[in-house]
Amino acid sequence: MPPVINEEKCIVCGKCAEICPQDVFFSSESKKIPVVSYPEECWHCGARTLDCPVEGAIKLRIQIG
Repeated sequence: MPPVINEEKCIVCGKCAEICPQDVFFSSESKKIPVVSYPEECWHCGARTLDCPVEGAIKLRIQIG
């Protein structure tokens, strides 16, 4: 399952789109909340969650079972 961006907490820094190794946020516009363009490509690596400067702005939804 793709990452979820909390639009109320996101500061639109673009860090998540910049560091995502799979370009899950490809084609997101600068100065706008990133769009999960390719959710099926998400590896759930946590890179964007760890590098996001705002705690809770991005969450991973990992399906169990």
